[in-house]
Amino acid sequence: MKNEVWVLDDEKPICDILVSILQDEGYSARSFILAKDFLKALKEQRPKAVFLDLWLKDADGMEVLTLLKREYPEIPVIIISGHGTVESAVKAIKLGAFDFIEKPLSYERVLLTLEQALKFANLEEENRRLRSALLGEVKLTGKSKAVEELKKLISRVAKLDTTVLIHGESGVGKEVVARLIHLNSNRRDKPFIEVNSAAIPETLLEAELFGYEKGAFTDARSAKKGKFELAHGGTIFLDEIGDMSLPAQAKLLRVLQEKKIERLGGSQPITVDVRVIAATNKNLEELIAQGKFREDLYYRLNVFPIKVPPLRERKEDIPLLVEEFLAEFALKVHHKVKRLAQEVLDLFLNYSWPGNVRELKNTVERLVIYAGDREEITLSDLPPDLISQLEGRLKLQKKDKLEPWFNLKDFRLARRQFEREFLRRRLEENDWNVSQTAREIGIERAYLQKKIKELGLKP
Repeated sequence: MKNEVWVLDDEKPICDILVSILQDEGYSARSFILAKDFLKALKEQRPKAVFLDLWLKDADGMEVLTLLKREYPEIPVIIISGHGTVESAVKAIKLGAFDFIEKPLSYERVLLTLEQALKFANLEEENRRLRSALLGEVKLTGKSKAVEELKKLISRVAKLDTTVLIHGESGVGKEVVARLIHLNSNRRDKPFIEVNSAAIPETLLEAELFGYEKGAFTDARSAKKGKFELAHGGTIFLDEIGDMSLPAQAKLLRVLQEKKIERLGGSQPITVDVRVIAATNKNLEELIAQGKFREDLYYRLNVFPIKVPPLRERKEDIPLLVEEFLAEFALKVHHKVKRLAQEVLDLFLNYSWPGNVRELKNTVERLVIYAGDREEITLSDLPPDLISQLEGRLKLQKKDKLEPWFNLKDFRLARRQFEREFLRRRLEENDWNVSQTAREIGIERAYLQKKIKELGLKP
């Protein structure tokens, strides 16, 4: 059998004829008289193409088409109708139908249209794959010890179905780590569904996660699968889990325990087989102490914790990342790959990158735009606000190194740190001549010697 093709038509003779034609041509064919049976079957299996009648016994064909293109945009839909008009044909095409065939059906037209639809679908899939390979390849760029250690952890946990909790600052690449775990797992051919807990309003989060039935609320004109159902057999990535409300946390905990979800407005539990990977840039243990995060959910999620290091702790990876981003942007805009002048790269290497890899990528893209047709990006290409931002951060970093006591919160420790640094610098200025240094700073020689011994100062 070549491909699975489904037929939804309320006339059984039409279904039988189409199924017979398709099977004779080597397709695997299946027919449905009722839309409810068709939609139920879609939850378990997806065909490669669909023949859809606009006049159905239990549903409006246009509504079914709309649902198909929203939930399964990769499936080409061929409309068949004995009541076709130019207006309905145009509307169907606008809604995303591949083609419109009037009844009585032509044997040749049916097969030719199906063949074209499948070719188009395969081409679209190949384009997505190639674009993903060229522009969206999921990988951890870097040769630092921190990145190598991270790769080992990913490799160790990927093949298992263990729940993973990824910790790290904003922009470090927590989503990349989650995707790599999925792509290296036994679920790699199944969906990877991402949910940003912070981006979805609390009132909509439950509907997004668990779906809803038709009529569950005012705007629920048709049933919709939630993220857990869409991820069935694959992986669900719950980003910014620390921002999830306590009521949503309670429902998530129940799903993790029972492996079942219930749609809003539904009464039947739906079993889901999903691997859960969560991520946060917050300290969940602190949130637990504040009563903002459930301790039992934390232990359910934190089975295998992974810490993604900030960019400032792996600065040796910056040149590799810059090179990768420059190549990526060149591919996007069809220009030659640009390069960074050493002076710009030095500035990057000394900067702390509070926004981490995401900030670095945005900065490189901005510089590519500012550089125009020039192949080398120099300091002159940096806009004034970016220079001020980078230099401001660098000054703060230098100040912290020169005046480290400002980083301490304890007064006694800060005072001891200041005394040590102050006396060390003054002694160095006088080639460690204790008598001369004591006179210059206005203290007794014996007291200075006592302090040198107490603070452990040595030439």
